[in-house]
Amino acid sequence: MATPLRVLIHGGGIGGLTLATALARRGHTVEVAELRDRLEALGVGIIQPSNALHVMREIGVLDACLEAGFEWEVLTIADPTGKTLAEIPQPRMGDAPSNNGIPRPALARILASAASAAGAKIRFGTTITDLTDDGDGVDVTLSDGSAGRWDLVVGFDGIGSPLRTRLYGDRYVPEYTGFANWRVTVPRQEQVRGVVMSTAGQAAKALLTPITDELMYLGSVFAEAPDFRPDPSSAHEQLRERLAMFSGPVAEALDAVTGPETVVYSRISQVTVEEPWHVGRVVLAGDAAHASTPHIAQGAAMAVEDALVLAESLDAEADLAAALDAWEARRRPRAMWVQAMSRAVLKQETGGETTPEEDELLKVGIPGAAHVLVQPY
Repeated sequence: MATPLRVLIHGGGIGGLTLATALARRGHTVEVAELRDRLEALGVGIIQPSNALHVMREIGVLDACLEAGFEWEVLTIADPTGKTLAEIPQPRMGDAPSNNGIPRPALARILASAASAAGAKIRFGTTITDLTDDGDGVDVTLSDGSAGRWDLVVGFDGIGSPLRTRLYGDRYVPEYTGFANWRVTVPRQEQVRGVVMSTAGQAAKALLTPITDELMYLGSVFAEAPDFRPDPSSAHEQLRERLAMFSGPVAEALDAVTGPETVVYSRISQVTVEEPWHVGRVVLAGDAAHASTPHIAQGAAMAVEDALVLAESLDAEADLAAALDAWEARRRPRAMWVQAMSRAVLKQETGGETTPEEDELLKVGIPGAAHVLVQPY
């Protein structure tokens, strides 16, 4: 697209900041409206698989991510005692590493710095309060009282997306899967040089994920009632009870958790927007359009792919409508495959009933999924 656009991004998370950097580097005028007052409170760590690292290279922050995180190449499968059952090399996309574990706050700082350096403006404590798309542009009023006219508005505003509600009402309310993720950051053990997945059949699975030379996080998924929330005074003890069947490295990691304040609990929900992800000049992307369970570690990767492909589509097409059509045609099949595979793995690991289509996906398995997702997108 020859003429630079004015783009408002609703949400300053991983996908929104990636898009802000990609667009600003291409000469577009970009602002990010972020509801939070700062970008620090983003949980524990995150895995950047090779396809996500490819995007980081494209926006110029790969080296910063690798410096702040912990590269790894092999997935280790272990029993509840920590005994190694299998070591599975992980594939690469191009010359990007197979995986990088990184603290979420560090990634937020890297992406925010890159967006600002590229020329994007980030407005904190701000959200959209009114929006009108007249076909030629979008008039937006923000909660700080400012107003502006934009060529494109993109909602990277998460699974609870207010922008999605504006477009579709309550047709796409997040669906709780019945499971929740428990995570806590602990000192990295020397032997944890990549993800170590310890399994106890369908009873429990625990993952140790390195995110720096000094730190790793312990994560585990359990069935939890919809109204359950950890006790603020004893969350660490509740987690210890759920992982009581583990010894070895998992038990050692739990021993390092001495209080409840570091335990992060998040319910696992899904959203699939079955209608178009763009309506006129307003677009939904990332979790706002296709939130998945975390079982193949691709949620954030899909968001940053959405961002890069949107920037590329705006480069390649002569008009905005064609660019948005091309973007969705590229993104929807891949994002839906990730969502379906993630859901199938969740069911398999927890003893849920699978469909024939999910049984076919499970023949690919997690190692096979990694090979699928390092193919060009």
